[in-house]
Amino acid sequence: MQISDKLLCLFNAELTESDGGYVVEIPDSEIETGSLDPDETYRVALISRDSGASEEADTSSKRRPSSEPQPPVEEGEIRYVEIEDIGKQGDGIARVERGYVIIVPGAEIGEQVKVEVSQVKSNFAVGEIIEESV
Repeated sequence: MQISDKLLCLFNAELTESDGGYVVEIPDSEIETGSLDPDETYRVALISRDSGASEEADTSSKRRPSSEPQPPVEEGEIRYVEIEDIGKQGDGIARVERGYVIIVPGAEIGEQVKVEVSQVKSNFAVGEIIEESV
């Protein structure tokens, strides 16, 4: 399945009937992280739960125990982030959900970059820049 580079977020949701129409609820986290703005209009694509992408998401979430908070990113995930700080070794620091840190080597404060997450640890991740100034 081909996924557009313009993809802003990806989440699972149920389709519910409401007042003669249907509603897909967007998680608060997508608004809080700045992925989406409630005052904007977006194109929506619906992917069947039977597709390979859904199955991957379902199996990856089953691999992790749910007793403690899990990192909000996964290896290979693409994220748009803003560099907020510089770490002790000169790497860019971005924060996402719940203040989780993504270390971005070669990034500067204020840059907005598209990164691919290459490593995920319990308290931080490392992202490689794949596009600058998005």
